[in-house]
Amino acid sequence: MAKRIEIRDVNIFYGGFHAVEDVSMIVEPRTVTAFIGPSGCGKSTLLRSINRMHEVIPGAYVRGSIDLDGTDLYGPGVDPVAVRRVVGMVFQRPNPFPSMSIFDNVAAGLRLNGVKNKKVLAEAVERSLRGANLWNEVKDRLGKAGIGLSGGQQQRLCIARAIAVEPQVLLMDEPCSALDPISTLAIEDLIGELKEQYTVVIVTHNMQQAARVSDQTAFFNLAAQGKPGRLIEIGSTEKIFSNPEQRATEDYITGRFG
Repeated sequence: MAKRIEIRDVNIFYGGFHAVEDVSMIVEPRTVTAFIGPSGCGKSTLLRSINRMHEVIPGAYVRGSIDLDGTDLYGPGVDPVAVRRVVGMVFQRPNPFPSMSIFDNVAAGLRLNGVKNKKVLAEAVERSLRGANLWNEVKDRLGKAGIGLSGGQQQRLCIARAIAVEPQVLLMDEPCSALDPISTLAIEDLIGELKEQYTVVIVTHNMQQAARVSDQTAFFNLAAQGKPGRLIEIGSTEKIFSNPEQRATEDYITGRFG
């Protein structure tokens, strides 16, 4: 069941450094939201805060609230590990577990959650690889190392691994930046399919990609290097790209800066 994300008055810090300032936004279920903006404006930092990966960094913390269907992910007693089961993450570079087979890569999260039944694992692995549009390419070599796949296949393997535990939200941090154009297109097509089941948030530096895959776009910027990133404007992707309200948004999209 895809979840609604409500971010309210969020400020994010790395020790004494204020990285993201006063961000509030809503991400509706079964949609794709793209975060765009120049490097250093806090896009990935905000993305990682949604599944509490940000606080893995020593000294990093978040103020404000991030609600998933009304549950504050930063509320007292909320287990970050439990949050990450509900909010999956796909990183910039494909990162299959190098010592594991294709099958074991996909099954890793399920086993971590205590699933031991071989039939249940096999069904979940097939379902997830089909969901990541990878099954037909790998079904005859599930015992081979995941690291032996091409870059685009590795990234789809990581998506299969993320969706195997049946999260409700899928975060993607520049999932295509290390891929060739054909693999990028395959991932973009996949994102369009994934939003039928998940709430998807993607960070991208590729304006055309944001325009192609997202329903909603959020533009972030910062006043100067060393200043916190801020949400400048959020709206339907069509509106942001054709008729933004803020001059800075228009300048960034048209390539005048950034």
